[in-house]
Amino acid sequence: MNIYITGMGILSAIGKTVDETLHSLSEGKTGIGPIEYLSTVHKHEFVAGEVKYSNEELETLAGIGKYNRTTLLGYIAAKQAMDHAGIVNANDARTGFISSTTIAGMCYTELRYKDFFEHKTNENFFDSHFGGVSTDDIAQHLQIKVYVTTISTACSSAANAIMLGARLIKNNVLDRVVVGGVDPLSKFTLNGFNTLMILDKEWCRPFDNNRKGLNLGEGAAYLVIESERMVKRDKKKPLARLMGYGNANDAFHQTASSPDGQGAYLAMQKAFEVAGIEPSEIDYVNAHGTGTPNNDLSEGLAMQRIFNNNVPKFSSTKAFTGHTLAAAAAVEAVISVLAIQNNMIFPCLNRTTPMSDLTIAPVDVLEKNVPVNYVLSNSFGFGGNCSSLIFGKN
Repeated sequence: MNIYITGMGILSAIGKTVDETLHSLSEGKTGIGPIEYLSTVHKHEFVAGEVKYSNEELETLAGIGKYNRTTLLGYIAAKQAMDHAGIVNANDARTGFISSTTIAGMCYTELRYKDFFEHKTNENFFDSHFGGVSTDDIAQHLQIKVYVTTISTACSSAANAIMLGARLIKNNVLDRVVVGGVDPLSKFTLNGFNTLMILDKEWCRPFDNNRKGLNLGEGAAYLVIESERMVKRDKKKPLARLMGYGNANDAFHQTASSPDGQGAYLAMQKAFEVAGIEPSEIDYVNAHGTGTPNNDLSEGLAMQRIFNNNVPKFSSTKAFTGHTLAAAAAVEAVISVLAIQNNMIFPCLNRTTPMSDLTIAPVDVLEKNVPVNYVLSNSFGFGGNCSSLIFGKN
């Protein structure tokens, strides 16, 4: 059964719409810069990919009332996707909402807990902390009721949300699903990644021999995926097809990828099996490419293995958006579809020195008017949770 993508929505450091995102990618315009909105003692120490709106401005943009940053970012992007897909009534078919997040309401509760412990006030701040609260709030405003769930598998979360949505459609549980993820910047993530010593204080350099680490980002992205029956019923022209997906866990370390990329290799292998195409048919790989020493080497070795040392053109777009954690796979799914629609391959920014441990190198400049029929998008999370998606031209 074919799974079709009929709508997309995105809000990140490089734009508040799909069109703005494409413009930034086409112009090589990064959204990473000095921290402006997150309140942190590290404000002048690191750069990050912030969405260029305060919480108050996001409330105005969303128009749904006062909510934490996670809910606001997620609602804006998900509503864009539904509008793009032409969905007026979510209940005219079996519609689901599968959203991923790692932070959920922590961006709000981390601002309130100290006052609570010191003065025992504002106990209700706990209500917004749990992972599913933002998902439920977004679904309520989208009026989606049939199936609502949250996935949190670190940086592969949104890929797994997309995968679950596709499987529910294929198994005739749902007719269409809004799938994706959202994560805001927070003190928790900034301090946590700083403790792990994998943040770069300057602009990240994915697949560069002198890479030092990642830049955190924030944002949300969602896709509407639908069954062939729904596409025919509503006479829609799909944007692309979701052809394959795979998930594997190398169980190597709590945070590090396995040195040989075994989990990444298995995830890609499974995605090809589901898609029913050969690795040689891929035109572009949107790599996970965080810019950390561990990930880029591990992923690079896995790509050399799965493509038998004939790796297609690839790049990491995290130097544009920053690493948006649970939203990353959805952000990059939108970028993958844009590559297919516009026959473009987006560059790997900031790279100057080839990696000495790999025989491959990413695309460094924008390539236009190149055939992009199939895109492989990788997303690998802490705990060894590796997921790969394959998108195809409609």
